[in-house]
Amino acid sequence: MNKLNIKLRPTEIADLDTLFQFQLDKEGGYLAAFMPKDPTDKTEYINKYTKLLETTTVNNQTILLDNIIVGSIAKFVMQGDTEITYWIDRKFWGQGIATKALNELLNIETIRPIIGRVAFDNFGSQKVLEKCGFEKVGIDRGFANARQTEIEEYIYKLSK
Repeated sequence: MNKLNIKLRPTEIADLDTLFQFQLDKEGGYLAAFMPKDPTDKTEYINKYTKLLETTTVNNQTILLDNIIVGSIAKFVMQGDTEITYWIDRKFWGQGIATKALNELLNIETIRPIIGRVAFDNFGSQKVLEKCGFEKVGIDRGFANARQTEIEEYIYKLSK
């Protein structure tokens, strides 16, 4: 099997321009579903993530493949739950990058339980969570800006 040279490092302000470009991808946005109202608003994106980089309950990491930025992954706390999120540039989907990055983040962030949420039809992300030991524990509904409708999202939990 091909060994991926994946590395996580703390996200820097200089990374935000590249990471913003990834979220402009329509297919990626559709699968992520729960996007900002205007994902093309770069100023809003930069302001939001600059603040998050300074928030102690958030651990933003940039994913590097052979020292090229290919995505981001983060741990955050929302309504008392520790959660994870990630985004991989679509050019790099299907290579195991998200799975390897999530496993690395889970070695850094050892708080359990940890939650992952995924759109009902985002089969790739569901597989990533399952490969990393998460189990589907529930279903929620929410308004998905990227789809302009309410959809189901699956709730996954890693307990150990």
